[in-house]
Amino acid sequence: MPYTKLILFYSLMMIISVGSLVAQNKEGYKVGDKARDFSLKDVSGEMVSMASQSDAKGFLVIFSCNTCPYVVAYEDRMIELHKKYAPQGYPVIAINPNDKTLSPGDSFEKMQERANDKNFPFAYLYDETQEITRAYGATRTPEVYLLQRQGKEYMVKYIGAIDNNYREAGQANDKYVEDAMDAVLNNRQIAQTSTKAIGCTIKFRK
Repeated sequence: MPYTKLILFYSLMMIISVGSLVAQNKEGYKVGDKARDFSLKDVSGEMVSMASQSDAKGFLVIFSCNTCPYVVAYEDRMIELHKKYAPQGYPVIAINPNDKTLSPGDSFEKMQERANDKNFPFAYLYDETQEITRAYGATRTPEVYLLQRQGKEYMVKYIGAIDNNYREAGQANDKYVEDAMDAVLNNRQIAQTSTKAIGCTIKFRK
């Protein structure tokens, strides 16, 4: 094979390999997968992980932010989810995945302001490196991952939207997260394990 063709061949193979790797990373978790733990900074300045909350039976991990109007519409419902399910062992953990250079309103300082203004009762963490967001495969805010603790592992039970009406909470007639949570708490099979998350695209750094 001539030298120039050999170079082109290997270059093409490199592009295909990298493209395949990116595609795999974008897929993230599916229902039934084991989710990794994390150690991320809370708005209080402390590092928070799932393992450190030994009393929890699982978690509602919600990829969230400050600036997305969909998130703003859902914030009160996120608070209510935490108040309803944290006492039953499933607290909410909100994670801001947005790059602060692309979205200055999602900086750590702005997170602290938002958490204080809304009096969030749940942990609000900053995924500054975006490593956890990419591992989970989240693409929008808000996007929910219901995790159930099984021994030392965290099993993905539901992925997707909170409900089917971001505009009006009272008009939502499909409460996906609540239905999934109630099924888990009553040892029933979840009827709908995944839905399409409706919200703002996550601001990934290039």
